[in-house]
Amino acid sequence: MLIDTLKQRFTAELIAAESSLGDQVITVSREAAPGVLRALRDEPDFDFNVLIDLTAVDWLGREPRFEVVYQLKSLARNHRLRVKVPVPGDDAWVASAVELWNSADWLERECYDMFGIDFRGHPDLRRILLYDSFVGHPLRKDYPVDRRQPIVEEVDPVATPRPPSR
Repeated sequence: MLIDTLKQRFTAELIAAESSLGDQVITVSREAAPGVLRALRDEPDFDFNVLIDLTAVDWLGREPRFEVVYQLKSLARNHRLRVKVPVPGDDAWVASAVELWNSADWLERECYDMFGIDFRGHPDLRRILLYDSFVGHPLRKDYPVDRRQPIVEEVDPVATPRPPSR
């Protein structure tokens, strides 16, 4: 079973590992995440060659406040794995996974835009869904639902491309 293999291979790195309702889920620390994700992609026992999705969960009122969640797929082994990385609310960052999976590029930008989590090492971390002058991150649970945002003039992005926001 995949969870047993993961427990044996990543004994020191795992915070939690479970098989729940047919889902294989592991939780690793922010510091251990880059090494674990690389091993999950590169080692033949795992071969998770596809990053299906990457998102975050805001657990307002709990610390660590956020979890960055990676949904991985091994096409060769037909395995799926959910990897959770706890992220403190006052220091919201994780290492970028773009060098492991190209699909992380836009997914990390979306997560940054919506939750305000910084992906260190990302080649072009800037807003992807909202405009640069948008204030806040709308998927955070403490985002005020009645907040008014500045109205921005429409700009042709081809004729006048916007520079990266960082």
